[in-house]
Amino acid sequence: MTTKEERIIMRISTVLFALVLTATFQPVQAEILAEAQVGIKIPLTQKPSTRPMTVAYIPGLKHYYIADGGLAPMGSETEAPISKSEVHSYDSEGKYVNSSRPGYDNRSIYYNVNTNKLETITYNISSFGGFSPNTGIFSIDLTESGELKETSSDVFGFNPAFGDANTMPSYNPETNQYYAKQGRSNKVLVVDLKVREQIAEINLDLAKAGVAFDDVSDCFIAYSGIKGEEFALLDIDHKAVLIFDLSGKFVGKSALPKELKLRSHNHLNGAGYANDMIFVYHESEGEFGTYYGFKVLKAN
Repeated sequence: MTTKEERIIMRISTVLFALVLTATFQPVQAEILAEAQVGIKIPLTQKPSTRPMTVAYIPGLKHYYIADGGLAPMGSETEAPISKSEVHSYDSEGKYVNSSRPGYDNRSIYYNVNTNKLETITYNISSFGGFSPNTGIFSIDLTESGELKETSSDVFGFNPAFGDANTMPSYNPETNQYYAKQGRSNKVLVVDLKVREQIAEINLDLAKAGVAFDDVSDCFIAYSGIKGEEFALLDIDHKAVLIFDLSGKFVGKSALPKELKLRSHNHLNGAGYANDMIFVYHESEGEFGTYYGFKVLKAN
């Protein structure tokens, strides 16, 4: 082989290597499905202790977790101030496993891949509604097989950066930040637990999406982890899921089934995002309601 041929081969190899690197580190893109696809249905076999709030999923255990919320921690001279709201576990097929009462007025439950813990954010984490006990972020203990225990541990106390007392924040494991949707508005506060004030404020372009603030989920916006399509917002009044990027720009929407009967409660609870699906509580289906997991983004 001549020197000239060797140089040509080296150039081709360099180009191919660059193409491989480009493909490897290409940001994940996804197609917005025109019509949402049902990924799972979880019929609630236990009556919710209060209101179903959000849903988490742990891939390694193949378990879903549904957190109830709405009962403030109450105590007495003989009892510690704990909430009677429960958390429920279901397997990957949507079959009931068990329930526990860790003692928190849950608002947002999620799996933290950085700590390998199931964590819950309570009502009034910002203390906006006044100080109350058992408020903040907590990790809920599990058995090796994924069943819920009654015990838990502190993760973080109150932080005023979360704003609205009713917010149901979403967690971004890549930046270790939270997105706290504010009630009756288009605002999403970006929170870093190390800072006592929001580090940024995102204004969702609801007008571009053709909706008003009272059409959509009041306190919850999902973080998808998909580049350019980071936020998913439930549009209750028009039965759709609205997709926004990280700057708040409207990107597109995915229609929910027309026969889905959503109620006023869906503005305030009965949501969630887990296992690459947005969850919607369909209260009128089944004895205690049914959680639907919808796929609205399809990775390319």
